[in-house]
Formats: sequence, C-alpha cells, structure tokens
Amino acid sequence: MSIQKAIRRLPGVKLKHHKNTADMETVRMPAPKQVTIVMTQHLGAPCIPLVKVGDEVKLGQKIGENRDQLSAPIYSSVSGKVIALKDYTTFGGNSVPSVVIESDGLQTVSETVKPPVIRTKEDFIQAVYENGMVGLGGAGFPTHTKLSFEEGKVDTLIINGAECEPYITSDNRELIENASAIVKGIQQIQTYLGIKKVIIGIEDNKKQALQLMGQLTDGIPEIQVMSLTSQYPQGAEKVLIYVTTGRVVKEGQLPADVGVIVMNVTSISKLGRYLETGMPLTAKRLTVDGDCIANPQNVRVPIGTSIQDVIDFCGGFTKEPKKIICGGPMMGVAIEDLSTPIIKNNNAILAFSKSMAELPETTACIRCGKCSQVCPVRLMPRSLEIAYDAGNAEALQKLSVNLCINCGCCSYICPAKRNLAQKNQLAKELVKKATKK
Repeated sequence: MSIQKAIRRLPGVKLKHHKNTADMETVRMPAPKQVTIVMTQHLGAPCIPLVKVGDEVKLGQKIGENRDQLSAPIYSSVSGKVIALKDYTTFGGNSVPSVVIESDGLQTVSETVKPPVIRTKEDFIQAVYENGMVGLGGAGFPTHTKLSFEEGKVDTLIINGAECEPYITSDNRELIENASAIVKGIQQIQTYLGIKKVIIGIEDNKKQALQLMGQLTDGIPEIQVMSLTSQYPQGAEKVLIYVTTGRVVKEGQLPADVGVIVMNVTSISKLGRYLETGMPLTAKRLTVDGDCIANPQNVRVPIGTSIQDVIDFCGGFTKEPKKIICGGPMMGVAIEDLSTPIIKNNNAILAFSKSMAELPETTACIRCGKCSQVCPVRLMPRSLEIAYDAGNAEALQKLSVNLCINCGCCSYICPAKRNLAQKNQLAKELVKKATKK
C-alpha cells in the first residue's frame, strides 16, 4: 500500500473540525409522506416537468429534463402520485418549477431503471447524462458537460475527498462505505475517456478512509492516493489542483485548460453504482449535526425531502436553533424555511443555538494584514472591501475579485470581524453589472 504525502501548500486556516459523526454508519431514511422535487438542481437552465398532476410515478422515473448543455435530468425519489406542479423560489431568488409527489410508501422501482449498455465514449457520456449526475460537493455543474472535453486535453483526474468543512462527514462515509464503487467509477472514466493518471486527495485526519483507499488501489499504478494536510479550504477546486499537481488555474480558466478535471468522491461513487444498477441519482447522504440536533448522524435521504422531515427523523431539536445551515459553517447557506427541500448537491444540515451562531460585532480594520496572509488565492480582501464600498468596479477588476473562491478565510481570521467574504460576493455582482453596461 502506497500513500503519498502532498508537499505543496497554499495559505488557509486551521479550523476546529467537530467531526462528530465520522464513525457513524449511514442510516437510510424511509420515504417521507411527500417530496417537493425542484426542477433546478444544477448550474444551467431549469428542467421542464415531464409529468402532470394525477400521474402515478415510480422510483427512478425521469420527471424533468432540459437538453440545454448545462442541465441534467431529474428523477422521482419516491413512488406515488403527482399532487401539484408549482413554482419554487431558489436560494438565489429565482422562481423555477417543482413537482410535488405524495409517496405511497412502497418505493416501487421504475421499469426504466436498468444498467446502461456502453460500447463507446459517446455511450459513456450519455450514461453519465442519464444518471442525472452533477457535482455533488459544490455548485452542481453537470458531470456530462465536465467530461465532454476535447480528446487529449485532460491527462489527470483528481478525486476530491478532502472534506475540509467543519462538522461534515458525508464524503468520509462515502469513502469508507462505498470504496469499491469509487474505484469502479474511476476505472470506467479511465477506460472511456483515456485519462491515465488519477489522484485521490484525502485529508490526513481521515485515517480509515486513507487506509482503505490505499489498500483497494494497491497494485494499480495509475491511481495514486494522496494524503493532504488537514487545512481549510483544502477541498476548494483550485487549491486541490495546485496542492496535488502543482498546476495553477488562472482567472477565466477552467481546470480542463490545465489538463485536469476534478470530481467529488460521492459523484464518482454514484457513477460507479449507476453503471452497475441503472438507478439514477434519487437520494443523497447528509450529515445532520449541530448543538440543537437530538441525534446527530449521517442520513441517506430521498431528494425532495423537506429539511423539517430530516430533522424530525434525527429526533428533532433539543433547543431553539438560532441558525440552520445547508452545508458547512464556512460556505453553507442559512435557511429560514424548514419546508425547504433537499436537492442533489446538499451534503449537510447543521442547526446551531444562539450561543454558537450569534455573530460578533464588527469593528474598525486594524490593518493587521491577516486576511491577505490566509487567502488561498492570494487576494487582498481589505483592499477589495474599500473598492466595493466606493462602488469602484474598475478597481475590483484590477484586484482580481473574480478569483475569490468564497471560502470565508478572510472573515474567519479577521480580528475586527469585518464582512470581507460577503462583500467579495457582492463585489462580483457589481463587476458583472458594470461589465454588461
């Protein structure tokens, strides 16, 4: 067994990880009484519903599709009856269609669920599309689009198993519970896309996952397991690419432009299982944790299940939550409505009390420079804040605000607790509007 230690590093921060559920085997949640399946669970255009009110549907049946390049099909996560088609407002404020299904509790599998027949690269890409796969650890970029690169352009596949956010352990459990499916998915990509080198990057605080992947890939020279320093944001795409390969993705470039593609470990595992079973993406593992959750655990949840139903399955709240987050505390999204449904790229629900979630008072910048010291893409957050407050889009462009990966290191380290990361995202919108003009 050979595990290589990564020698390259970028700035970042050390976090208290609170990996409370790391040793908890995933529990499968039964189908809820009702699911709301949103037709936007990917980066591109919303899917168009393929069903109408009153239709009977089965588990794994395609219920939404849009052949736009950046879309991915959406499938029913339960068997039952369509009881409503209604508009749903996303985190970004956009109104998109959704399909509401009343579950019959039977989870009857659709006749369309069967392993794909793959003979060519085109067959493989089509199978990835039909899986409904998107990036399961980030923005939901459709996987079939990511893998549709020009022949010979990409020589390295990086599997992201870093999981550097506090609390979240869902990818760690994927590495432990479905390691063989990960290797299967990797080998299929190598076979049909001609990628010779594969690096599996795992933070060094996940010793069981490292050991298991090292054992399974022992004797496969094309697949290299790399132990990464436990540091945030080690799992950020550009950071991971540099640390594992030394390649730099410049502003405006995609990873494929430097010969690399990055896939989340759960994405590659799901691909491996789909090729064997034909069951598309209908469920997602979530880490449910925080000081307000009665029974923290990793839960496999049907897509479209409400956050309230997931929390109830975990025993409910032990005390009143001040903040509920989809994702991790560094990059997650705060939730106001517990009826919000789970989508493909959710990986955690965290509920924190007032004592843990109360934001400190912001004070004046003391010019310590710590925000610049920890920025993994070497920006100057305080200068960006000044430019944004002045409404100076030209200065923001010169300071390369679009390189910001929204990791939050600057806000975390700031002794004055200034909202640097938040303003960077607002600054990007300012630049975008100015560029359109």
